[in-house]
Amino acid sequence: MNTLTIDIRKAEPRDASAIAEVHEQAWRGAYSGIIPHRTLTSMINRRGVDWWSNAIRRAATVLVVEIGGTVAGYATIGKNRARELRQQGEIYELYLRPEYQGIGLGSRLFKAAKARLADHGLRGLVVWALEDNHNALAFYAGNGGRDIAEGVEVFEQKALKKVAFVWND
Repeated sequence: MNTLTIDIRKAEPRDASAIAEVHEQAWRGAYSGIIPHRTLTSMINRRGVDWWSNAIRRAATVLVVEIGGTVAGYATIGKNRARELRQQGEIYELYLRPEYQGIGLGSRLFKAAKARLADHGLRGLVVWALEDNHNALAFYAGNGGRDIAEGVEVFEQKALKKVAFVWND
């Protein structure tokens, strides 16, 4: 019997290629049919290995979840960008490779990201998700988030509602 280790850690520059792959796979899985194809492809192409290398080297906090030495997902976190919400921390992105979804890794990564924000003194948490991304809505509601605000993102003249989930602890 083999034992696989699961590790959640701060991303390092050597992770950039794996994170770019996760980003592409997860975004295609989550947003195909929601975000117009041309825009989605453009958004994915902008965030290749060089983009992720720079993000990791800059002050951005990028966490990875690694299973058996393979980067299975990532989260980007920092200060809340929505001034109208009083929560101080924000998870900007949390994505897993499709084959690692539904087995609890996302919840583990979410809890680690939430703890990291708290360790940095940021009280409360907000996460935005597109209303048409039903998996994300179910995930954040299932992890105790309260849906308290809405916004709009526009892609190629297509307005998509987004929902803010918050945690106050």
